[in-house]
Amino acid sequence: MASCLIANADAIVTVDDRDRVLRGVNLLIEGGVITYIGPERREADQVLDARGCFVYPGLINTHHHLYQTFTRNLPQVQRMELFPWLTALYEIWRGLTDARVYYSALTGLGELLRYGCTTVLDHHYVFPRKGGARFLAQQFHAAAELGLRFHATRGSMSRGKSDGGLPPDDLVQPVDVILRESQRLVEEFHDPAPFSYRQVALAPCSPFSVTTDLLKESAALARSLGVRLHTHLCETKDEERFCLEVLGQRPLAYMASCGWLGEDVWFAHGIHFNDEELRLLAETKTGVAHCPVSNMKLASGVCRIPDMLRLGVPVGLAVDGSASNDGSNLLQEIRAAYLLHRLTWSQDAPTGYELLKMATRGSAAILGRDDIGQLAVGKAGDLFLLDVTGLDLVGATLDPGCLLGTVGYSKPPKYVLVGGKVVAQEGHLLGIDEARTAEAARTEMLAMLAAGKAL
Repeated sequence: MASCLIANADAIVTVDDRDRVLRGVNLLIEGGVITYIGPERREADQVLDARGCFVYPGLINTHHHLYQTFTRNLPQVQRMELFPWLTALYEIWRGLTDARVYYSALTGLGELLRYGCTTVLDHHYVFPRKGGARFLAQQFHAAAELGLRFHATRGSMSRGKSDGGLPPDDLVQPVDVILRESQRLVEEFHDPAPFSYRQVALAPCSPFSVTTDLLKESAALARSLGVRLHTHLCETKDEERFCLEVLGQRPLAYMASCGWLGEDVWFAHGIHFNDEELRLLAETKTGVAHCPVSNMKLASGVCRIPDMLRLGVPVGLAVDGSASNDGSNLLQEIRAAYLLHRLTWSQDAPTGYELLKMATRGSAAILGRDDIGQLAVGKAGDLFLLDVTGLDLVGATLDPGCLLGTVGYSKPPKYVLVGGKVVAQEGHLLGIDEARTAEAARTEMLAMLAAGKAL
């Protein structure tokens, strides 16, 4: 049984049930699980010297679209809001292939991992009529090469333009095909065991791209298979108007009528909930994936995070799709969230530590996991070490718990570990040849943009 000792840490920010910050201690991981935290120096196969370092639980990303990594920083969409932005980009995304899904996953997952994110959920919902059956397999393969924990969702779209929806008709699928593929992927990949590296959820895309029968039948299928449910909701006023005009209800009321409330459900964004809806989310323990940078870039609005935290709505943090963020870095997301909410809510804004907790314990909870997201005996050995001895952090280290929000950290961690194994060191990914991967990814990216007439 392989073991790793994190020795002599200046501080371990545990994010445990007592919110402890431990000074000058050691942390032992055996067989991928934390077995000891304390002053004693235990024997281990590998010892990492953590003097001058703060140690944090691995960050957990609760909403992403990895395929969008190849459509970042496109000049023609930079001034658009969500609906026109999606309409323009569908013309490029219909060119997805197995190779493009694989290399875009390596690119986005690699950036997340090198900056301390050890568990990633992806929401993939674009399936061209030719190909696509192995898209999630390609993502799981990329995640395994990098060594992180991966939650895939079998996303879907069933309401095309001809039925009053937003996506092109050639990117939507019949409900029976979606349900059959959803069940196949859960049976092939979903592992519900503690410390799992592979899980699957079902994720119809959004109220404006799916039909009511798909939402209802997906909810029934997910619960029969014991997996979770995810979708976009209350992201923009355009979505709200669509639901009122086409469906005759506000977005949350519509989702409730389809069976989409409960501890096994979480929504991405959740910006435009009213007071009554926030109370309903809290009562039903329905979660929200907060995507602050994406919400700012697309001018969608500011999520009511202080009210959600006060009421007890489960909330996790996310970077969202690379093309609506242009990055995949949860360290930066924590800092951006802190500043956004300070500007918006002043003294009612969450602290830097509350945002770290959102990106760890909160994210783990909305993914339905209690084995990750904190540093405690019996939990997964997923963590990262930040070197805090440099000139850039002089005077900034008095509060390790708040550091990532109030000050931020712009460099990659010294080490990133998943299950007690070092998977990134000083910003270098250990599971792949980065230069070769970048070259192949760039080739696929340029081919996709050319096919979509974006170049």
